[in-house]
Amino acid sequence: MARREVIDATTLAWVRDCTGASDVYAPAFLQRLWAGYGAIHRVHLDGAPYGSAIVKVVTPPLDASHPRGWGTDRSDARKRRSYEVECAWYRTYASRCAGCRVPRCYAAEAFEGGWRILLEDLDAAGFAGRRGRFVDADVEVCLDWLAAFHATFVGVAPEGLWPVGTYWHLATRPDELLVTEDPRLAAAAEAIDARLSSARFTTFVHGDAKLANFCFGEAGVAAVDFQYVGGGCGMKDVAYFLGGAARTDSLEKNADAWLDRYFATLRRHLDPAVDADALEAEWRTLYPFAWADFNRFLSGWAPGHEKLEPYGARLTEQVLQELRVR
Repeated sequence: MARREVIDATTLAWVRDCTGASDVYAPAFLQRLWAGYGAIHRVHLDGAPYGSAIVKVVTPPLDASHPRGWGTDRSDARKRRSYEVECAWYRTYASRCAGCRVPRCYAAEAFEGGWRILLEDLDAAGFAGRRGRFVDADVEVCLDWLAAFHATFVGVAPEGLWPVGTYWHLATRPDELLVTEDPRLAAAAEAIDARLSSARFTTFVHGDAKLANFCFGEAGVAAVDFQYVGGGCGMKDVAYFLGGAARTDSLEKNADAWLDRYFATLRRHLDPAVDADALEAEWRTLYPFAWADFNRFLSGWAPGHEKLEPYGARLTEQVLQELRVR
C-alpha cells in the first residue's frame, strides 16, 4: 500500500489530543490530494463529542510532479501556499458561514513537512451525496450556496487568504500565459484581469467551485476544499461553476435564468447596508469577463479542454470585442 494511503501514528495521536477521544480507530483512506501532495482519511472516535472526523494530511513530495506536466518550482510554491491559506480559512473564517454550509474545523496546524486539518465528517452530518454529473436541480442548489457565501463576505478583507482568489489567477500563472494558444486572449489577459480586479464590490471567492467540491444532502449542499479562497468578484466562481456544471445546450437555454436565481438568492443574504442594485449591475457586467479570464487560463494550461466550449467562447469573444483586441 502506498505511503500516502496510510495515516501515520503521529497524526492519529494528534487527532486524539484535539478531540479528547479515548480511542481513534478504523482509519479509512478516502482520496489522494492533487499531484500527490497528501491524502484525506476518515477516522472513527470513541469518547469524543462526535463519532467520526475527516483528516486532511498534506505532505508535499520532495520531487513534485503534475498530471499535465506543470510540476515546476512555481507550481510547488503555489500549492504549498494554498494549504497555508486553507488552514487560515478554517481557523478564521469558516465559522462565519451560517447560510452556506461548510465542515466545522476542529483543528488545523502546520507541522514539520506539511499541514494537518481535522474536519467535521459531512457524511455523518447529512451531506453524504456525491454527483458524477449535474442535473439542473443540482446547479440551482449549488448556485444558492455560492450566492449565500458571496453575500456573507462582501466587503471583508481577505487577511491571511489569497489577496485575489481562484487557482487560475493571472499573477500566479505566468508559465501558462506564455504558452496560451489564443494570441488574442494572451494580449487581453492583463486588461481582463484589471477589469475584474477593479470591481467596486468584492467578496471572498471559493476559487475551485466544481462538482467534486460539493456534498449533497436533504438540507442543501456543503462545500469543501478552500485552498484557493481569497478576494475577488463573485462572478469568477459563478462562471467557473457553470462552465463545469452544464453542457453548452443547457447553458444556452438556462444560463440567464440561473444567473437571475443567483442574484435573487444573493439579495436575500446581503447585509441591508450593501447597495444590492449597484452590486448586481456591476457583477452582471463582469460576468463575461470572468468567463474570459478562465478561458485564458485553459488556453495555456490545457488547450482543447472540454470546458473551452461554445457558450464560454461566445462570451469571451464579446469581451475581446469590447476591449478591441484584434
